Amino acid sequence: MQDRFIRSITQLPRPLADAIIPLLHHNFAGHIDAQQLADLKQSCQMSEEALLLALLPIAAALAKPPISEFYVGAIAKGKSGDIYMGANLEVPGEALFHSVHAEQSAISHAWLSGETQIVDMIVNATPCGHCRQFMNELVDGGKIKVHLPSQDTHMLSYYLPYAFGPKDLNVDTPLLAKRQIELALDSSDPMVIEALDHAGLSYAPYTQSYAAVVLETSDGATYCGRYAENAAFNPSMLPMQMALSTLIRHNRDFSEIRRAVLVESSQGKISLVGATMDALHAVAAIELEHIVVDPI
Repeated sequence: MQDRFIRSITQLPRPLADAIIPLLHHNFAGHIDAQQLADLKQSCQMSEEALLLALLPIAAALAKPPISEFYVGAIAKGKSGDIYMGANLEVPGEALFHSVHAEQSAISHAWLSGETQIVDMIVNATPCGHCRQFMNELVDGGKIKVHLPSQDTHMLSYYLPYAFGPKDLNVDTPLLAKRQIELALDSSDPMVIEALDHAGLSYAPYTQSYAAVVLETSDGATYCGRYAENAAFNPSMLPMQMALSTLIRHNRDFSEIRRAVLVESSQGKISLVGATMDALHAVAAIELEHIVVDPI
């Protein structure tokens, strides 16, 4: 079991702690598939909602909050039946807009894993306005069921009445819906190719600034993030923040980053290079490789 879960495991009911310990191996990064979830329910004789709420301390153990020192976990359940944990991330010494909220982390985890719809969100406190707006950008976002300890379950529309979302800006393909933007680049560099693929899958209907970041660690492993815009603009999630969240969720350290690549579209209305460099230089003493590509 990874050391970061030692404290949180003591907060679980004993049957659940015994059942989940084998899953918390070296490679565990917060993903539990539908069959594993069914097995946990069977082993613990718990309802799914009770089980997921009980697992929140495990999700919170994925957090890295050096500014607030407040650990927050969230769990997103996809339409596939798999669950995806996420946690808050704060970039030391940098502006707070670089922070990643736990709900954003869990949703981006699901998106990077190929989920096309979130049906349930499990959190230990009522989502803040920022996260409600971010969830509202998703496919059928208003219908996501929000589960909270000791409270009735309500859909997101209950927490965000009179919502402003993609349709208000004439966007009919929301975040998580399958889409692919074709971008042109001739490269044999595997890391650049990976960034290009993720940029094509990014979500930027308001600026057309399709972008992605790939980070490489000292052992050659790579961790990616895609740009995810929002109809309210400010709750947009930058690709560097998503990549850093992915890195931390996999129990890697910022000090292990040895290379960083940003790929973004040449025809976007904005550039993410400045914000990306700020976040990178706050955590690693390396230069950003910035590649601008043309849409096909």
